[in-house]
Amino acid sequence: MRAILLEFRKIRGRKIWVTIAALFGVQCLWGMWAFRDMSAKELSQGYIQCLYRFSVFNTIMMPMIAAITASRICDLEHKGQTFKLLLTAMPAGVLYDAKFICASLHMAAVGAAQAIFIIVMGKAAGFTEPFPLDHLFYYLITTTFVTVTILALQQVFSLLFSNQMVPLVIGITGSFAGLFSLFLPPGIQKGVLWSYYGVLTQVKMNWDSETKIVDLQYIPVDWSGYLLLAGAFAAIYLTGRWCFTRKER
Repeated sequence: MRAILLEFRKIRGRKIWVTIAALFGVQCLWGMWAFRDMSAKELSQGYIQCLYRFSVFNTIMMPMIAAITASRICDLEHKGQTFKLLLTAMPAGVLYDAKFICASLHMAAVGAAQAIFIIVMGKAAGFTEPFPLDHLFYYLITTTFVTVTILALQQVFSLLFSNQMVPLVIGITGSFAGLFSLFLPPGIQKGVLWSYYGVLTQVKMNWDSETKIVDLQYIPVDWSGYLLLAGAFAAIYLTGRWCFTRKER
């Protein structure tokens, strides 16, 4: 706990929330633009459209938020060359865990802010669809879980490379890879970590090429996808922690 509190103290002057809030603000502006002047039918599917579109938009934005957050939290020791000093006061594994938990709390806060924004926008726009509390809660858990898994990967590169351009480029490249993979078969999507915002969504889009009508519907949870993501998280985190604890300073 002291190590986690130390991480929060170290980043007080870094204004990480300014960058996160700016990127989250872009999501909010996009949401308000996308859901303006809705028809009666669109209002009857307002929440399900929000959950679908935000899942796709998260594929672009959330990996960048995770990459920037991990970089800002991990580059302090690189700049000050204080890893050796810190590791005389705490084990390397504890430092690794504390940084991850600190960054993960930021990611959970972004996911919660998204859920709150969807609720507020639904009330303001006058969605007539019944409020889907269970699906919104699932969206919050899924968004946070996928982002934290990506964060685990970003932290590995942010700690192992002193040049923070490397993890930032990986984050940007991953977001575009995830977006592109959404157009590929589900089996291929599950092999791309950044595509899991779409893989685990509970909303499916049906497109009728003849009538040009788009219909959205809720689908069951993809538990196999969840298990693959959990396995990827465990492998990334444990491997990254092992590499960091054995890295020469």
